[in-house]
Amino acid sequence: MWLKYVIESNLMLVSLIAFTVLAPVRLWEGDAPLSKGKGENDVPTITAYLPKEPAKTAIVVCPGGGYWMLADHEGKDYAEFLAQNGIAAYVLRYRLGQFEYRHPAMLADAQRAIRTVRSYNLYSKIGIMGSSAGGHLAATSSVYFDMKVPSVGDAVDKFSARPDFTVLCYPVISVTAPIGHVGSGDNLLGKGASQEMKNLLNPALHVTKDTPPAFLWHTGEDKGVLMENSLSYASALRAVGVDFELHVFQKGGHGIGLTTKAPYSNPHPWATDLLFWIKQNGW
Repeated sequence: MWLKYVIESNLMLVSLIAFTVLAPVRLWEGDAPLSKGKGENDVPTITAYLPKEPAKTAIVVCPGGGYWMLADHEGKDYAEFLAQNGIAAYVLRYRLGQFEYRHPAMLADAQRAIRTVRSYNLYSKIGIMGSSAGGHLAATSSVYFDMKVPSVGDAVDKFSARPDFTVLCYPVISVTAPIGHVGSGDNLLGKGASQEMKNLLNPALHVTKDTPPAFLWHTGEDKGVLMENSLSYASALRAVGVDFELHVFQKGGHGIGLTTKAPYSNPHPWATDLLFWIKQNGW
């Protein structure tokens, strides 16, 4: 019994240390484009979580938080899970409406993160992943990867900002009632934004055949961001022939992440479904 306990404890320890976390890296050496200051909240960064063995796939992770804050359980927790399963993860700290940033600062940060990771020349595939408002940023980055945003024109900017695939966890897609998350739209665009601008920032309305394939999941009980957001993006992908996988789980509210709450184990089944989808596609 004692030996069994020691073996199981050591296996748990190995699982916990099976990845390396690096110090945050600034996305721009100097001030970021559209910067309003030089404080921590004005400096977008990526933090790398690297598997024990070299990875062929990396994912830029955009935490949720309504474009007002960044939810750790949708950033660090996801990154640890991915790294433990052989995928390099880069958690993006993007600029926020709480600190008076508005579109296109967030899109500029996401594009730069993808370009930065691609500039490392380490990975054959680079995806982007986001939850809730982070899902909106991931989806927007997937349809507007070629949108011109303020940049510095350095060597990193020469790399493509198009993600190879997209992972959307209970994403905000619309920022307009009745299905949209109005609060995220206010923080992203400012209150009083025109309907034209809100439609511009609805990625489901701008999907093309060049939009990357996507994995989406939502819950039917989500009252914070209605599942119709995921359905609208999946329908748009289907209409233009872009591959996707969509999971709608019966139980669970908004923002559940990997979750340890009953009736699910840790991680939630969506996480293992995601690993299967990535493997199935040869990434």
